[in-house]
Amino acid sequence: MTTDTTIHGTHPARYGEPTDEGRVRCTLCPRLCTMGDGQRGFCFVRANDGGQLVLTTYGRSSGFCIDPIEKKPLHHFHPGTAALSFGTAGCNLACKFCQNWDISKARAFDRLQDSASPEAIADAAVETGCRSVAYTYNDPIIFAEYAIDTAVACHDRGVLNVAKTNGYISPGPRVDFFAPMDAANVDLKGFTDEFYVHLTGAHLRPVLDTLVYLAHETSVWLEVTTLVVPGANDSAAEIAELAGWVLRELGPDVPLHFSAFHPDYKMLDTPTTPLETLLRARTIAEDAGLHYVYVGNVSSADGETTRCPGCRRALIRRNWYDVTRYDLTPEGRCPQCGTAIAGRFDAVPGHFGSRRVPIRLD
Repeated sequence: MTTDTTIHGTHPARYGEPTDEGRVRCTLCPRLCTMGDGQRGFCFVRANDGGQLVLTTYGRSSGFCIDPIEKKPLHHFHPGTAALSFGTAGCNLACKFCQNWDISKARAFDRLQDSASPEAIADAAVETGCRSVAYTYNDPIIFAEYAIDTAVACHDRGVLNVAKTNGYISPGPRVDFFAPMDAANVDLKGFTDEFYVHLTGAHLRPVLDTLVYLAHETSVWLEVTTLVVPGANDSAAEIAELAGWVLRELGPDVPLHFSAFHPDYKMLDTPTTPLETLLRARTIAEDAGLHYVYVGNVSSADGETTRCPGCRRALIRRNWYDVTRYDLTPEGRCPQCGTAIAGRFDAVPGHFGSRRVPIRLD
């Protein structure tokens, strides 16, 4: 725990319970941090303020940006459309390979220079023509109250909601958090508890539970991403085990993305993931029976292409985040063999492209 006797900018948090002597336990994620007065939890943004659990980043953001939905990555959720994206600070994992560490590991809130109410964010999405709002950059689970309130405001205005998350959340809050979400990309960072313990400071099982919950108990469109880290989770055996689990527990139509690691944060001496490793992982997953497997963080036209699982026709081609071909029927089927393509598709794609447009809401 971190002690901070000058906690400012607080908002009551919904997932806490008193323990003893003025201490409070946060029940949002499996860490179950117990804090004395003035202490912050592991994520640093949830704190005990006079015996009350509070969220210190409600209404405050590290920045707003309009991104292509493909950047989340979501390849089967309204391709080509724009997502108004934002995050706050902090994280409930401690990934040594974090590629947004300047935000997720932040302990200084001077980064949170943008302020916006949930209603203001929803209005901005409408005004800028964004199909969705994406809760991303750092993990939205730790600012659940802010994300949930914003998602409800977005639905009131006809805007969709997307969560980019590590899935490390307790069962009760999990229901609340994903209820207003329309799509989620969940990081399955590895497929051994040893990997999670040593490289993320967490455990595998809660993430698997979240994935199963999303796949079988919600209508949330789900995609999964695994960052392939050389020497850590890139063996053929682990990839095969991961792909087999996705097939058995989530189903063949859940898209799986294998993303390239780049040296960052505490793993600067680990090399970039070779393209050949990602393509091998894709082959293993496809051979296991998964219908939609992609590679990311690298340039690979074939690795970004959506193919019909029936006849293998190339239906959606991408160049990084640009949709360069869109060959689906208005009903979301392959025009050659009629196979239904899993996802949430429009009759015509969006045309936002690969731009990244920072905006201010104040």
